[in-house]
Amino acid sequence: MTGGTSGSLAVIGLRHFVVLSAVLFTLGLTTVATRRNAVAILMGIELILNAAALNFVAFAHYGHGAITGQVFAVFVVVLAAAEAAVALAIVLSVYRSFRAIDVTRLDTLKD
Repeated sequence: MTGGTSGSLAVIGLRHFVVLSAVLFTLGLTTVATRRNAVAILMGIELILNAAALNFVAFAHYGHGAITGQVFAVFVVVLAAAEAAVALAIVLSVYRSFRAIDVTRLDTLKD
């Protein structure tokens, strides 16, 4: 093949990123709504946050080219890291108390 672009390559546009973000958000929301395991729920929340970060970057890139989308995406990543650290600490504490991480068994505030 010679240099240059091939006619069969599809151009990836904003619509592709929005669809991917919607799929990630839907998977995350479904995971949060259907799982009873606390770790799986945390993974669903991470998917939702990643969908939001992808939207920020895609709209900033295809919009006016400003760096604000990337800045917001960095904040989302920092928020996700802090959320994961705090939530996993809470999950470990709950496991020590109840010997389970099934969220349906966590209906009491006392041991």
